[in-house]
Amino acid sequence: MERKHMSAFSLYQTLQPQLPPPFKKANVQKAETCVSGESLDAVLVELGSISNSRERATQMFQWLIHPVPAAHFFRETWEKKPIYVQRRNPDYYKGLFSTAEFDRILREENVQFGVNLDVTSYTNGKRETHNPPGRALPFTVWDFYESGCSLRLLNPQAFSHTVWNVLSVLQEQFGSMAGANVYLTPPGTQGFAPHYDDIEAFVVQLEGKKHWRVYTNFDQSDIGKPILDVVLEAGDLLYFPRGFIHQGKCLPDAHSLHITISSFQKNSWGDLMQKVVTAALEIAMEEDVEFRRGLPLDYLTYMGVQNSDKEDPRRVKFLSQMEKLMKKLPNYAPVDAAVDQKAKDFLHDCLPPVLTPDEFATSVQGASVRWVNGRVKGTAAHITTQTLIRLLRAGCARLCSDGDAVHLYYTTDNSRVYHKEEPKSWEVQAEHTDAVEFLIHSYPRFVTVGSLPCESAQDKVSYKICADQLKDL
Repeated sequence: MERKHMSAFSLYQTLQPQLPPPFKKANVQKAETCVSGESLDAVLVELGSISNSRERATQMFQWLIHPVPAAHFFRETWEKKPIYVQRRNPDYYKGLFSTAEFDRILREENVQFGVNLDVTSYTNGKRETHNPPGRALPFTVWDFYESGCSLRLLNPQAFSHTVWNVLSVLQEQFGSMAGANVYLTPPGTQGFAPHYDDIEAFVVQLEGKKHWRVYTNFDQSDIGKPILDVVLEAGDLLYFPRGFIHQGKCLPDAHSLHITISSFQKNSWGDLMQKVVTAALEIAMEEDVEFRRGLPLDYLTYMGVQNSDKEDPRRVKFLSQMEKLMKKLPNYAPVDAAVDQKAKDFLHDCLPPVLTPDEFATSVQGASVRWVNGRVKGTAAHITTQTLIRLLRAGCARLCSDGDAVHLYYTTDNSRVYHKEEPKSWEVQAEHTDAVEFLIHSYPRFVTVGSLPCESAQDKVSYKICADQLKDL
């Protein structure tokens, strides 16, 4: 079925006609409240005036998928089905990234083939990568492009301040790393075979146009007919959940530049349970003798694939014992500790925040101390019990315990390059954990140092030292 001109709202009804009408008038205005700058620069300025980073993330996401209300999107579409937003406004995403920016990066930055840039082609059913070794110099890269190859910039956030800014805000909306790839495709070509990804994908068309097909069949050898067949033009958006096979091909009359914003990689219940079950089994073996009892001496003679068809009462007894132990395992599941492990991974994955003017001015990064006329000036500012403090962002720090010590993990010193730095943390003394936890839960409110939980005057002094460490978070 041809769906090139279907709105996102019509597509909801086409893919799931059994659903009730998607919106009630009373809810639409509330759901569609979002920043409305004429350009992305104006949007980012407007977002910078919002002091609550959670609200900022919500508004950024609403801008990304406008006019689809975010609440309806997460309720009816997220992880369920693709949508296509046709805007007929080629400038909607202007300023996010461009071919001119791509060219600047090649000329000014140390872009490496295979690390930052892939050269690909897909012809006659064959997908190839053409990466030479070394730096991706403009002469070589544009020669590949002129020869019909697609270019994929793997981590534009490392080179583009705007992409970094947008992703660093969106990651708080998803509670998961927000990444991106940029794809530049010559007219009439295709760079990738039909495939599926393990991320939630938002395809943002920046320049030109591209023909997209999305399929529900997860078997790549027989993908069947597409459930979505559209041409994205500049300003349009395509979303599809992880696991949906998709392919994009450039039309003969125009190149295509799009950025795919992605999130929710390895962020499933199964990923969390891998941590929970492993830890639960360790605890159970330590605390419950049943988990430490030896296996039957002859279990290899009746268990295993080669014995799976046997009718043997010993198999029944063996499987019954296994089921009994499995049912006991949740009693030892350290769910909160496993969630903290996921949180530590997330904070390590995160981009560092791009500070708004207000955030910069109220953090140590905006401190007035400097060298003037042969002397250091501006060091008079000190934290007192009346000093107002808060975290820079709601999601930039988290308390985690490994059983022996409590650490505060944070994102503010992360690199724009994925995992270039080790996870950032510092140990919080036991007498300070209540104060740090109070500060985390107080966001977005500012609180005085004197209002932090304490037991003695000496703790007040210690908390002030602790607050000094927190000023950069």
